[in-house]
Amino acid sequence: MDNRIYGYARVSTREQNEDRQIEALTKFGVPEQNIIIDKASGKDTEREGYQYLKRQILRKGDTLVIKELDRLSRNKSDIKHELEGFKVMGVRVKILDIPTTLTDFPPEQAWVLEMINAILIEVLGAIAENERNKIRARQREGIEAARKKNVRFGRPSKPLPDNWREVLAEVRCGKTKPVDAMRKLGISKSCYYRLYSIK
Repeated sequence: MDNRIYGYARVSTREQNEDRQIEALTKFGVPEQNIIIDKASGKDTEREGYQYLKRQILRKGDTLVIKELDRLSRNKSDIKHELEGFKVMGVRVKILDIPTTLTDFPPEQAWVLEMINAILIEVLGAIAENERNKIRARQREGIEAARKKNVRFGRPSKPLPDNWREVLAEVRCGKTKPVDAMRKLGISKSCYYRLYSIK
């Protein structure tokens, strides 16, 4: 059977668009139906599409094409581990932003190419990891600054039912049972007791 070519694209959030990566991959010659896409963080490699690609689709002799090295991961050790794993599988990885990975050297010169790629991957892997560390630091700083301004995180609290005070007074004086209060207020048991405990 002919060796096959697959592409992998990743964006960190659902709001981001993967079109730039897909365009680059298809331009290189990857059939669009052979491109696997993940919308997930690059903090590690536990992503549904990527794991399916590795475990169920790719086989010896295939080629995997990615736009940038950090699409695999933003963790340097993960990047090296994944590339070594593909090498053991017999899957060639081509990285469009590392032109030397696209080159076919004669067998007797293959070691030169491997050495060049190893150096580039080491450097770019370190850059990807550093970028992730900077993103995390900026997130922490942003959260800390927001907390100092009393910005609340999480879901916004729901407004109290219009008849809350009236019904609560009835419960406290024994005129209404909690179960009847929940029905009158139109709220769930968990919501009732959460509000009851803080009001």
